[in-house]
Amino acid sequence: MPTRTVSTSVVRPSRETLLTWAAVLNGELVAVLLYFALTTATPTDTVAIVYPFVWINVAVWAVRRVGVPSVASRRQAAVAAGVGVGYFLLLGGVGGLYMLQGAGLGARVAWLSPGWGPALVYSGTAVTVSLIPFKLVGYATLAYLVAAAVADAARTGVAGLVGLASCVNCAWPVLGTLLAGLFGSTSAAVTIAESDPYGVSTVVFVSSVVVLLWRPSW
Repeated sequence: MPTRTVSTSVVRPSRETLLTWAAVLNGELVAVLLYFALTTATPTDTVAIVYPFVWINVAVWAVRRVGVPSVASRRQAAVAAGVGVGYFLLLGGVGGLYMLQGAGLGARVAWLSPGWGPALVYSGTAVTVSLIPFKLVGYATLAYLVAAAVADAARTGVAGLVGLASCVNCAWPVLGTLLAGLFGSTSAAVTIAESDPYGVSTVVFVSSVVVLLWRPSW
């Protein structure tokens, strides 16, 4: 049986890529130092500071990799956008960005560590919203990837859309987020910063991006 040779260029990053990411990481380090110097936030957990940047960097990489999906009609674009928005609301609900329960405490800004904050926290009479920056970016990215998948599937017809609705690629981010939530509360910004299982949530997010980027023929 003939062997298949895989070029190392497929997995080996280019020099330009390495230099770009080095610049990004150095810039993020400077931003973190300035953030702590100019705000009331204080560093408490070095590892927890890193996780938001993993989310943000992976999110930017994924969106750049997918690009702008092509659609054949405005109707397909509207369907893809609608599915993306609905998926974002679903992830936001299970991931703690908002909950249909309020204490009437009003709005405030939580100056947590970079990525966790600055977080906008609002508690009304019927809803509580905790806009954690890195989760907001992460869930928006997953929603964008799903919308892109819908746009791709639309080009293959009804069978493709049915396959998309039932595929594990789209179910895992929701199920994984629910699983991560079993290990800690994610209903408010301060609670998240103190008790969220950072490692589990980050693994769920990164693996979710990977499965959504991997879309075989429907």
